[in-house]
Amino acid sequence: MGKQGSPRGRRVENQDLVISYGVKEHEFRSLEVQHGGDPPIGRRLSGGEFNGDRVFLAKRLKNDSVKFTPCKGAYAGKRQMWWLHRHIKSIVFTLLLMGFLYLLDSLLFSIFDPALQNNFSLQGSSKTKVEMVQRTAKEGPVKLYERLLNLAASSLAEREFKQESSNLWEEPYPQGSSWKPCADKTSPHGKPRNVTGYILISANGGLNQQRVAVCNAVAVASLLNATLVIPKFLYSNVWKDPSQFGDIYQEDYFMDMLKDEVNIIKELPLNLKLLDVEAAGSLITDADLSKEATPDEYIKKILPLLLRNRVVHFLGYGNRLGFDPLPYELQRLRCKCNFHALKFAPKIQQTGSLLIRRIRRYDFAKSTLDKQLLGNLIPHVPLGPKHHTAEGPSKYLALHLRFEIDMVAYSMCEFGGGETERRELQAYREVHFPLVLERLKESKPLSPEELRKMGKCPLTPEEEALVLAGLGFKHRTYIYLAGSDIYGGQSRMQALTTLYPNLVTKEDLLTPSELAPFRNFSSQLAALDFIACATSDVFAITDSGSQLSSLVSGFRAYYGGGHAPTLRPSKKRLAAILSRNKTIGWQSFEEKIRKMIDEGQRVHVRGFGRSIYRHPRCKECMCRH
Repeated sequence: MGKQGSPRGRRVENQDLVISYGVKEHEFRSLEVQHGGDPPIGRRLSGGEFNGDRVFLAKRLKNDSVKFTPCKGAYAGKRQMWWLHRHIKSIVFTLLLMGFLYLLDSLLFSIFDPALQNNFSLQGSSKTKVEMVQRTAKEGPVKLYERLLNLAASSLAEREFKQESSNLWEEPYPQGSSWKPCADKTSPHGKPRNVTGYILISANGGLNQQRVAVCNAVAVASLLNATLVIPKFLYSNVWKDPSQFGDIYQEDYFMDMLKDEVNIIKELPLNLKLLDVEAAGSLITDADLSKEATPDEYIKKILPLLLRNRVVHFLGYGNRLGFDPLPYELQRLRCKCNFHALKFAPKIQQTGSLLIRRIRRYDFAKSTLDKQLLGNLIPHVPLGPKHHTAEGPSKYLALHLRFEIDMVAYSMCEFGGGETERRELQAYREVHFPLVLERLKESKPLSPEELRKMGKCPLTPEEEALVLAGLGFKHRTYIYLAGSDIYGGQSRMQALTTLYPNLVTKEDLLTPSELAPFRNFSSQLAALDFIACATSDVFAITDSGSQLSSLVSGFRAYYGGGHAPTLRPSKKRLAAILSRNKTIGWQSFEEKIRKMIDEGQRVHVRGFGRSIYRHPRCKECMCRH
């Protein structure tokens, strides 16, 4: 035997330990096989018999490396230096590649950090996504299209560094540019004489309903050869706005623009102010006229009262004049009133101009729409590179999202909120729509599923987000949101703000002091939304029946020159597309969404009975070149 501590003695000691470990390893493997376990990982990877002796020996030598002789240490050092020299290029390349990937990952994370924070995983394991879905279901409204939202987020991530299609910001059909505004022409018949009497109008509703009522009243005054008194606006418990005509529109401009068409005065003559209109039988309510009355109905019912009492008062007047059949001159007069005579008051124009400049970060008028809505309060200069500012986006999309609680409750649809949502909406209906509930008791109501298939349900913020993503709008698209409080608040808006975080409202862009003059005046605030939507590069609507959406889209068709696209999704077709949300591929979804929107953008001449305020492309309103 060698001396204690000699290499030979150490070698014998190691051999004894190896024999001992080999027995233990054999016993462990036998026990594992008895319990049906997998073979050790080392054996699976090597494909051969696991050598416990060699593994132990390697570990033992590593632990005892401090006991090596100087000779062996020097040999090992030379060997390591030789290996390092041989592989130095590979090591450097690997380190550079890892650094590049780390920087790329950091860049993508900074861009899509909101998406990562808000329940949509652009990267990561499926386990993480499942946990996010479960947490969302407990904390907020159930998302109806979780799978499609994840696909949309992935698509936006891929699209972020690609060139955006310019077609998104242009009308796809050039025929729109061949129509030019020409309703401001003066009637060849000259100014009518006041031979019948005076017409008083008390218009109900909000800003847009009142606008329609005013222009209908102008046409009726011309029809009956009467003098129109500047309309009054009724106070509504819904809108709670005491604003009158002069608070919203320029009275003198209105009268001057129509002076060659209709007699208009600000006040009723003193002798007629004393007349009890109701007692005289000259008070006309909605019950006295059809919803879309014809000219013959006005001549038969209203003209005799006007001739007898010299005054007629239309109380709660609104949509009480049909669109067809109507004489050419009356249709043209309606257009002249809506598109030329109704200019917003200077206070609204001034704040509207400030709002538009902050949305665009651009100080000059970009289109005819700007000049028509804002007048001289926004400078008009030829477009050129020197006029563009370097900061921020120059284009924006305006979205009118109709998802207020009154509309949601009235629809009788369901939106994924479960029993809590059903109870809340039913309680609202009992207070605000008792007559609707009474009518439903007399007939078999349609189920929420049937209503959705028929296109009767308002689009949710989640559905609108999917439409925008399907069309190809990028993650950083600048969006102006018009409308009132969204039912469900921020939790309901989460899907939209996650995919499109650059979403702003007038409250975000204007200071409290700038908004102060408009507080408690909902119609004046709505006028600011009207301006922001009408002058936007793209206008997206969710409900074609909305008066604001209808009037704004008509304004854009009239003054846009074929360069003011409006996106009109078909709720019925969208419901059919989304019914396949669990199986449809993203590429197929995009194709169907684009086809749906494309068909809604086709240029049509106004059809019989269609609103001339929404569809001004007709001979009474516009000229075709």
